[in-house]
Amino acid sequence: MSRLGNLGARLYRGEVGYDFVAKRKLWYAVSILITITAIAALAVRGLNMGIEFKGGAVFTTPATSVSASQAEEVAEEAAGHDAIVQELGTGGLRIQVSGLDTQQANSIKGEIAEGVQVAEKDITAELVGPSWGKQIANKAWTGLGVFMILVVIYLAIAFEWRMAVAALIALVHDLTITVGIYSLVGFEVTPGTVIGLLTILGYSLYDTVVVFDGLKESSKDITKQTRYTYSEIANRSLNGTLVRSINTTVVALLPVAGLLFIGGGFLGAGMLNDISLSLFVGLAAGAYSSIFIATPLVADLKERDPQMKALKKRVLAKRAAAAAKRDSGHEDADDALDELPEGAVTAPAGAVVGPRGRRGGRSTEKR
Repeated sequence: MSRLGNLGARLYRGEVGYDFVAKRKLWYAVSILITITAIAALAVRGLNMGIEFKGGAVFTTPATSVSASQAEEVAEEAAGHDAIVQELGTGGLRIQVSGLDTQQANSIKGEIAEGVQVAEKDITAELVGPSWGKQIANKAWTGLGVFMILVVIYLAIAFEWRMAVAALIALVHDLTITVGIYSLVGFEVTPGTVIGLLTILGYSLYDTVVVFDGLKESSKDITKQTRYTYSEIANRSLNGTLVRSINTTVVALLPVAGLLFIGGGFLGAGMLNDISLSLFVGLAAGAYSSIFIATPLVADLKERDPQMKALKKRVLAKRAAAAAKRDSGHEDADDALDELPEGAVTAPAGAVVGPRGRRGGRSTEKR
């Protein structure tokens, strides 16, 4: 078995672990900082909306010896607006200029033809009205709202309302970060970007639902035992699915990274950036939120329940009694350790721990 597979098995059995839930205030602080940065970027820089949302004209030329950078200068000088130029596989150019109406597009077509050294009649011009982009945006917002409502209803029925709230917060967190990254890097927002944003919602929920399902099974009849608090069970469930979450996220990120960095960056296929950046950032943010946001939030909300508060008191009281017996020396050390809950003899909270302590070759775990 590989090292990663062996680690996953040990995490699942609870032999090793990291106390994510205990450090939740740190994760919350990091997420709040990132979210504030994203919102600030949106407020200051805004989004670079594509021609589909602002309206304008798209000129397509036949094969030409003029470079994309030269054509961009020609188009911007003729139109007085920023232009985006992409090289086509046929050797031609796609020149996109925002904020033009029909009359303006016709007047600069000749100047563009002269600048790129082709005949005016060979250039095709396509006008895009801003109303079409508004329709796309409105439909996207409607789809997003419907999706959020359905997710909350499903999770509330399949699990419980606390998990539904935590998953919803994690989704908003992922979307905010993704849109903020678009604002920071200045990538153009197109209908492809909207598709990417809607696509990451499902990916974002995947890991979260996997952890929630394990937590639901682990917390059955939780009040009938006094070994673990709800937060500890939540942390054990999270550790049990940690390697699986990492594996699925890495496998999903690899092809998207190929689109973004090789296709969009190295090969210069800029249109791939529209969807690949949203997918890449959304997948990474979704994996982060399922581990560091969603599960700790559920634990926070659940620990406020009167039954969970009472359980925590019983667990802590039992541990204190067992520790007192051990320290007083009234009983054999091994017997005292047997009364301690599993994990009480591990390293300090928050550390990655090894196999639980053994004395005389006998496991300290109560059989």
